[in-house]
Amino acid sequence: MLVRVSTLVATGTQPQIRTDITATTEALRVTGNVEVDETYVGGKPRPGTGYHKPGRGTSKTPVLALVERNGGVRTRVIADVTAKTLKGAIRDHVDRSAGIVTDEWPPYRGIGREFQGGHAVVNHGIGEYSANGANTNTAESFFALLKRGVYGTFHHVSKTHLPRYCDEFEFRWNHREAPDGQRMESALRGSVGKRLTYQGTACQSPALN
Repeated sequence: MLVRVSTLVATGTQPQIRTDITATTEALRVTGNVEVDETYVGGKPRPGTGYHKPGRGTSKTPVLALVERNGGVRTRVIADVTAKTLKGAIRDHVDRSAGIVTDEWPPYRGIGREFQGGHAVVNHGIGEYSANGANTNTAESFFALLKRGVYGTFHHVSKTHLPRYCDEFEFRWNHREAPDGQRMESALRGSVGKRLTYQGTACQSPALN
C-alpha cells in the first residue's frame, strides 16, 4: 500500500528510519578475521578549482569500516585518521579474540598486540593486495556499495548527516542474507521507544566530535 505524504514529511521520516535501524546494530562487535580500512566521502571537485589531493590528506570526510570476513560490518564517521582515532574505534567495536587486517598505514602499527589474532598487513604501496590470505577486499567491497548509494542515489550527503547514511548501509550489509520479513522485523524492533525530533535531525553526530 502506498501512502501519499508531503516532501517535508518524507524528508523527516528518512532520518527517523536510519536512527531506528542503528539500534539493531549498535551492540554488534565484529570478530574472526576483521578487515579495517578507511575511505573518504565528499563531492567531486568543481572544474577550475585547482588540484585536490585524493585519499589520505583530502578535505573529504573519512569513514572507517571494520568488516568481519563473511560476517557483519561496523562503520564510523571519524574526525581524522590518526593512531588515537583509528585504534580507539578498533578497540570499541572489535572483539579481543579477533585478528586485524589493514593496509600499511603507520597509525595501525602495534594494534596487533591487543588482539589474540594479531595484526596482518597488506602493503598496497608496493602493489600487494593479498599476503598469505590476508586482504582488505571485503572492506573495499562495502565501500563500493556505500559510495554507489551516496553518489548514485542520494547525490549529496552533508557531513552532519553522513553517519546516518553509513548506518543505513551498515544495516543493509548486516542483513544482506535475511529474508525481507526478517529484515523488516529487525528494523521495527529497533524503533521501539525511540523518537527523533527535528532538532535531533540537524544535530552533529557524536562520532565526529
